[in-house]
Order: sequence, then C-alpha cells, then structure tokens
Amino acid sequence: MSPGRVVVVGNGMAAVRLVESLVARGVDAGITVLGEESVAPYNRILLSAVLEGTHRADAITLRSPQWYADHGVDLRLGARVVDVHRDRREVELADRSRVRYDRLVLATGSIPTLPPIRGLVRPDGRLHERVHAFRSLADCTRLLGALPAARQAVVVGGGLLGLQVARALSIRGIATEIVEGGEHLLRGHVEPRAGAMLRRSLERLGTTVYTGARAVRLTEDGLRLDNGVTLDTDLVVLAAGGRPSINLARRCGLATRRGIVVDDTLTSVDDERIHAVGDCAEHGRRTSGFVPPAWEQADLLAARLTGGSATYAGHRPVARLRATGLDVAVLGDLAESGEVVQVANPVTGSLRRLVVRDGVIVAATLVGDLSRIGLITQAYDRGTVLGPHEPGGLLMGVAAERSGPADLPDDAEVCACAGVSAGRIRGCTSLADVRERTRATTGCGGCTDAVTTLLGARVGG
Repeated sequence: MSPGRVVVVGNGMAAVRLVESLVARGVDAGITVLGEESVAPYNRILLSAVLEGTHRADAITLRSPQWYADHGVDLRLGARVVDVHRDRREVELADRSRVRYDRLVLATGSIPTLPPIRGLVRPDGRLHERVHAFRSLADCTRLLGALPAARQAVVVGGGLLGLQVARALSIRGIATEIVEGGEHLLRGHVEPRAGAMLRRSLERLGTTVYTGARAVRLTEDGLRLDNGVTLDTDLVVLAAGGRPSINLARRCGLATRRGIVVDDTLTSVDDERIHAVGDCAEHGRRTSGFVPPAWEQADLLAARLTGGSATYAGHRPVARLRATGLDVAVLGDLAESGEVVQVANPVTGSLRRLVVRDGVIVAATLVGDLSRIGLITQAYDRGTVLGPHEPGGLLMGVAAERSGPADLPDDAEVCACAGVSAGRIRGCTSLADVRERTRATTGCGGCTDAVTTLLGARVGG
C-alpha cells in the first residue's frame, strides 16, 4: 500500500526513524522532509558528548543528505513551516511556497523552557551574551565558542540534561555549579536517596550543587538565587527542560493539550490525514520526551501508512543518563507502588532499587552500577513473575559481580532506545554494522560498551 505524498515537518530523531522505516517498507518516492535547521539530522542526545569533547559534531549525524537523495526522499533543510492549510492539504513555508500532502506527519519535537529569571533576555529580545540554551547543534557550537574565555559556569536545572551539561563543562576544565529548584537532583525520575547519592557523586567529581534554590536574577555581579546567594559566573546554561512544540498544530486548529492529541493510530483526533510522533505527540494524556517511545511511534506509524493495523498502547518510561563518571538508568514510573528491594553502597556511590508488585518488576532505579541493567530490563519488559528470592538475586551476589553483557541470553534487550536484543548484536560484524542494521548505540549511547563487548572487540566511538 502506498501512503501517497507524505510530508514530514521536523527533522529530528523521530522524523529520521519514520523515514527510515518507510524506506525499509519499500516507499521510494513521495516523501518530503521539511527541517527548520540548516544541517543534516543529528542525535540531540549526544550533544553533551560534543560539548564534552568525546564526539565530533559530524559524528552524531544520523543520516546524510546523500542518504535521503539515494532513497528518493526530498530533504529540505532550512525550511521553516509557518502554517498548515488543512482544506487544501498544503503546508506553507516561510518563503510563502507551499507543499501538498496526502499524509502530514508533525514531528516538531520540543522547545526549551525559559525559566523566570530576570536579566536573561536583553531589551531587544536576544539572550544575554552570558546566557546559553542547550537544545540544538547551533546552541552547542555557540557554547563551545564561549568556553576559552570562561572560568566559571552555572547550569540551571538538575534533570538529565542539566547533569549531562554540567559534567561536560567540568571535564572541559570549567568550575561548574548546578542550581535545582527541587529538593534533589533528577526529582522527576528518582527518589530522594538516589538524588542525594548523585549529588555526592557530582561533588566528588568537582561540581557544586544547590538544591531547593531558584535563580531569580542575572546581574553584572552574577546569578542571584532566592536564598540570597549570588554565584559569580561567566556562563549561564539553561537546562531546565522543554515543552512540546505545538504552535503549528494549534494554529491550524488541531486539538492540543500539552502536546498534539493523537489516538491509538497516532492520528490527530481532528484530522485523519495528520499524524504526530515524538516529543510533540500526546497519547493517553501523556507526552514522552525520550528516544525509545519516539522511535516506537515512528515505526508503528510507518507500518500503518503502508497498510499495517498495529495500534499504539503507550510507552514504557525508560530514562538513561549519558555523562562521564555518572551512570543512571530508570525504568517505569517513580510513583509506582509495591515492595521495594534495594541495595546501596554510599561509599562507591551505587544504588540499585526495584519496585515489585505481585512478583513483577514495575519500576527500577540504578545509580552508579549498571552491570545488571540488561537482565532487569528483560524482566521488566516481559512482566516476568519472579520468585521470592529472585529480585535480590538480580541486584547482588556473586552472580551479579561475575556477569556482564557477554553473559546475556540472546533475547535479552541491550539497547532500550531501539529495542535491540543481544542476539541481534551478536549477528553483526562490527559497530558500524550494528548501527546500520539495528540503530543500537545511535540513541542515548548508553549501550555502546555492552554492544562492543558483545561484538568481542573494542571499537572506538
């Protein structure tokens, strides 16, 4: 089944996955991708690795313009869509040109949240020269350009992105402080004890952390907090989260709440010709913000556009922190209730915590030690009913110390972002082959060590 003319607005990780899936299903014509940025699509999750210096900017490219051309896809970079004319099935660009569609997919992602701090924005509407957002490759390039003249930096936001940016700046030799308004780091993902352990780990790595404090004003003297402290700083990096980009959908009359409201087929509840995937999509009153559900949505929509009948049942919450010296993985919802099985070692900064209900793992948090993440993820995904002693066995003991990626069964999941098993990794010949055939390691990058171990060779990133 041909989907007709498919126009994709957005060129991020969800959009790339959708196009890849359509091409894999034999769609070799009629796809147009409209990307607002002027560069080829890239992995936003690895921007912190570029900032840190472990990856070159060109190393995080997902697909080159030539790949699109080779597969008959019309890729237009620097193309900003300003309106959707649903009655004519056309999208209008900033240059007033129009593109017709039979199916329109909104993959507009998210935009950074500007915290209510006085002095961040100049009277002309531009950010203060010391202030940096961190959402795009252009943001990352601008921040890198400011580093040679900087000695101190403050990162506003203690979530996943904030910790990644802070760690990268510290590795670059910048004295870095984190300001988090909540009572502990990663408050949306982990409980207070894990947050406290992360704080101690960061402080051991040389980063100062302020929790329960909010930045209120940027002055010539520094960044003032609501507790009266003023932090001397050359750079202020905003990492306080983002929100779905829904202005385009709202302008053309589609239902929106936090995101673009879609049904179980990822179709707008107002227009059967329009779909949404990724950060901008809201399904079951939930938006995601993570790679695994975005890729799952993209694959499912590609299947439906080519005649499939699968439906989307919602995503499983999976969060992974990618930062040198900090290892965090979270499965499930922090609010899940059940019996808690926990092993902690404050000396080494490790904590492993399972929430088990009726013998099934419904949530898990691992900080500082991810050696058991593969088997825990496998049990979580399958809803495996564990015996009384099995949760503890997953977290500790001699078996836990001796096992590693090489011991995983073929059906154990290694890459949560792409849903790739150990067996599929073992069937590849190189890291490049893994990336091309499975897309493992191209999401958050957290599975790279496990993948290279399974391949039986050490391969550089």
